[in-house]
Amino acid sequence: MKLIERTEYLDTLKRVKGTPDIKVITGIRRSGKSKLLDSFAGWVEKNDKKANVIKINYNLTKYEKLLNYSALEEFVEQSYKPKKNNYLFIDEVQLCESFEKALNSLHATEKYDIYVTGSNAFLLSSDLATLFTGRTFEIQVFPFSFAEYVKYYKPKNPEASFDAYLKEGGMAGSFLYKTENEKFRYVNEDVFSTLVIRDIVKKYKIRNKVFLEKLIDFLMDNVGNITSTRNIAKAITAAGDATNHKTIGSYIDYLCKAFAFYKIRRFDIRGKRYLATEDKYYLSDHSFRYARLGTRNMDYGHMYENMIAMELLRRGYQLYVGVLFKKEIDFVAIKHDEKLYIQVSDDIFSDSTFKRETDPLLRINDAYPKILLARTNHEAYQYEGIKILDIPRWLLGV
Repeated sequence: MKLIERTEYLDTLKRVKGTPDIKVITGIRRSGKSKLLDSFAGWVEKNDKKANVIKINYNLTKYEKLLNYSALEEFVEQSYKPKKNNYLFIDEVQLCESFEKALNSLHATEKYDIYVTGSNAFLLSSDLATLFTGRTFEIQVFPFSFAEYVKYYKPKNPEASFDAYLKEGGMAGSFLYKTENEKFRYVNEDVFSTLVIRDIVKKYKIRNKVFLEKLIDFLMDNVGNITSTRNIAKAITAAGDATNHKTIGSYIDYLCKAFAFYKIRRFDIRGKRYLATEDKYYLSDHSFRYARLGTRNMDYGHMYENMIAMELLRRGYQLYVGVLFKKEIDFVAIKHDEKLYIQVSDDIFSDSTFKRETDPLLRINDAYPKILLARTNHEAYQYEGIKILDIPRWLLGV
């Protein structure tokens, strides 16, 4: 398979090299965590002349003898070299029984710089503090961005490849397949159904897998729509599957912990408070929706929203849905002292649509940047202080 360097993730790993934290690489299944770990280990071997690199990949049968924590710890300690910089890289660490005991013990010796990846259902962000008594540093990996997609394919006209990315998405394993049907089969059957759903069913001992899949289809069909667990429960019950909001809430929590979906909360801009009743949900990669549901009830505006939500998360922003005087701002993006107000639209060529999209932004009284992202096919311009940007160009950073 053709590989590209995922520069931003590698740069993050380089910056935290040598810190006392256990570095944990998380993200949706098949998003490139293992390749990133291999790439960084190779960089360490090349650039640190005093490096002693200890690598364990539990996908390989040669490491079967290390499938319990005591054997793992013994192997690592036997591989330790004094007067060297000892690095420990473990891929699919959850396959080792009670792996956290070994890692906590090794971490306590202060002799190793530790990096691990694992299946999301068994190595969750929310579990890290509980699993590891020492400090952890999480590096969250996302599927390929549009910029990485362009870097991979190297099209003559990068912006023209946006429509292809809109369907194919960023699950790089699908790039090896030649036809659209083969790509979607890989994304839906090999990744989402076989890995993501299977992990969740196994982790949480879910008996009714069919119900879980119906919930997934509902969330995919309503990407970018404001909803609540009560409303979802009512809709699914009306369709013939009796349930309640507590069950829906638990299942959605499982899906978010496995990085299949991301919940974006609502924020009252004027009152500066979070609104607890309704949220939006976005897919970790928009290709999952195409692969499972096809173009049924296709809403390109919401699919653009999904792409932009994931891109903002990649860029390190915290995201909220803004609410102001009963008007909605698609995203309030915050990073340190930076704040952006962002609207997303499929088409702003009609006067009525342009007014509808810009009006909420014009009502905001503070001086933070206001942006309208749409398929303009033009260079950036401004309207009453609002930056109007073309979506593909913004995604490419040009």
